[in-house]
Amino acid sequence: MKDTGRAFADRLMPVPLGGGFAMDDYWVWCGSAIRGEDGLYHMFASRWPKRYPFFTGYIAYSEVVRAVATTPTGPYSFQEVVLPSRGAEHWDGRMTHNPTIHKSGSTYMLFYIGSTYVGDDPSSQELADRQLPLLRECYSRIRIGVATAPCVLGPWKRPDHPILEPRHGKWDNSIVTNPAPCVLGDGSVLLYYRSNTPRGLRIGVARAPQWDGPYHRLADEPILTLPGGSYVEDPYVWHTGDCFQMIAKDMTGGLTGEKHAGVHATSPDGLHWELSQPAKAYSRRITWANGMTTVQGSLERPQLLIEEGRPTHLCAATGDGPGGFDNCARTWNIVIPLKDG
Repeated sequence: MKDTGRAFADRLMPVPLGGGFAMDDYWVWCGSAIRGEDGLYHMFASRWPKRYPFFTGYIAYSEVVRAVATTPTGPYSFQEVVLPSRGAEHWDGRMTHNPTIHKSGSTYMLFYIGSTYVGDDPSSQELADRQLPLLRECYSRIRIGVATAPCVLGPWKRPDHPILEPRHGKWDNSIVTNPAPCVLGDGSVLLYYRSNTPRGLRIGVARAPQWDGPYHRLADEPILTLPGGSYVEDPYVWHTGDCFQMIAKDMTGGLTGEKHAGVHATSPDGLHWELSQPAKAYSRRITWANGMTTVQGSLERPQLLIEEGRPTHLCAATGDGPGGFDNCARTWNIVIPLKDG
């Protein structure tokens, strides 16, 4: 394990009350924020109607939206649907999810996952049946794409084809999801992603000379060999000028001592990773500005707001309840201020 000086967890500050992004009639997830050329803060997030079950509803009904705030912590107000349903004939025609917003030069890049399915929209009752063939069809077709715009307000150009797909006969043959692009100063991109294997979730990486590809795997096998059979998902990767850093969700708690807490790791080259010491990047236990603490049912899909090359805020999808996607009554995106590293 690598000692990186101040632990990432020590940078977390109390969370202002009433901030973040929520919508009363929607499940809200996957918040990624950026400061626009207008000086405002724009959060790109996923949402789907609360009349559908949380866990299965996103597979058929998630769409990427934009919200805006005058301060990084919010509250953010809904503005528009950015990546709506556009027809079953498109690879991302019926679902968009997992947005992560970045900028290179004058181009805004919105990486996301998308999928499609054939047939009528499923009902809430049908979605409660997790064996519904439509769900399996849509989930198996999830791919990674990137939409681009000259302005944070758009217009957004969506790709005709994904930028990353599963590989037949390889460890990542089932799905590519959870895009985590690290955009470097020369415009090249290291694109980290998750796939599912019989031994658990695994992380891979591909590289492209620019945002639109082509993307080639840098390693034929998964990166992040972790001790004790532990595994992670929801990576977020950034470059500090001398190394790569990653935060991700600890799926079992074997790395941090807390199930679904955050893991912090570093790498000199983006391929070979070491857990930091301590390894925990964040906890589901949140401290609020009024001194109250709560244990969130969920705190995941971590994203950083980076200004002038340094992370200033941690955005994460969160939910109430005792934990587990079937046990929350409300979800939203929380924004946690960070001290200087």
